[in-house]
Parts: sequence; C-alpha cells; structure tokens
Amino acid sequence: MDSDALTNKRYQSGVTLIELILSMVIISIAVTGTFSAINLTVRHSADPVVQYQGIAIAEAYLEEILLQPYVDPNGTDVGETRASFDDVVDYNGLTDVGAHNQQGVLLSNLSAYHVNVAVVDQTISSMAAKEITVDVTGPGASKLVLIGYKFLY
Repeated sequence: MDSDALTNKRYQSGVTLIELILSMVIISIAVTGTFSAINLTVRHSADPVVQYQGIAIAEAYLEEILLQPYVDPNGTDVGETRASFDDVVDYNGLTDVGAHNQQGVLLSNLSAYHVNVAVVDQTISSMAAKEITVDVTGPGASKLVLIGYKFLY
C-alpha cells in the first residue's frame, strides 16, 4: 500500500455525532421560536373583535341615553325600570352585567361584558349640561370609556 491510499482511508465522509446533535439543537431552537410567535399571534387574534364589540356596546348605550329628554317629562323617577327610563338622569348608576337592550333584555352573545353608566351635572360655557360616562369592560379587554354631553336648550 502506498501512503496516498492510506491517508485517503483515514478521512470519513458524513457527519460526526457532535455535529448531528448540535444541528438538532439549533433546529429545535428555531422551531420553538417560530411556534412561540405563531402561538402569540393566534392567542391575541380575537382582541380587535372584543375591542370593537366593547365600542359598539358603549356607543349603543350612549346613543340610547342621548336620545332621552334632558328633563323628566312626567316629573317622577319612582319605580322606573330600564324599559321605562324616560330621561337622561334615570340612567345614572345603571350597572349591567352583560349588555342589555333598551327593554333590559340580556343579549346572550354579549353576556361577558360589564356596563356602568354615570350621569353628572355640568356647566359648560354657562350652559346646563349632563355629562354621561359609559364604561364597558369585556373579556380580557381593558376598560373602555365613552363620554357624551346632553345640553338643556
């Protein structure tokens, strides 16, 4: 045997066990990072829908209240229910667990939302007004606040 043939036999083709393990670790880290990013994206994909539903609920409550008269037309607030609210002040302190329609009926698909209403007297540019604050919190969402004003004119 000559020396060239001997040196060629000593060289291996392929990968060593250490190289194989190292490449598996690197690929595992890359796959874990990719799946973590996908998981985060999927977990928060419904957040805009929840936020939009909260905004729609708050707008519906605020619109309902702003359409009511500033002053109580019958002069009494005794024994009124949500269906018989007839002025802006009647809504003060309204707390709904789940979104309700104007008759007070729970909207079953929106039962995870909480709605609070506060009505406060204000004077803006020497005009009497009522400040209406509607707070809505939804599942996993932060508190959403809409404020509207009803003026006496």
